[in-house]
Amino acid sequence: MALKVLDPTNETVPPLGQTAPRLTSLAGKTVGFISNGKEGTKGFFAHLDRLLREEFGVADVVMRVKSNYSAPADRDIVDEIARWHAVVTGIGD
Repeated sequence: MALKVLDPTNETVPPLGQTAPRLTSLAGKTVGFISNGKEGTKGFFAHLDRLLREEFGVADVVMRVKSNYSAPADRDIVDEIARWHAVVTGIGD
């Protein structure tokens, strides 16, 4: 009897992107949070929101929650990212 071994890796290579320019300051900026929707992100993001506003002068924090914790961000969230100066993602396990 022959043993057949399958390779589950994907052969396609995703297109390479460019990193965004580094911010010199967060003062007056908008920071977006993308949560996976799990319970552990709520307290963490609330605390981080306060720190960013009080200690770094962030003007606005936008919170978005993915519709599926194990999938990439929803298209409407991805489209909105262009209007933010910085993005924080989190896993609440």
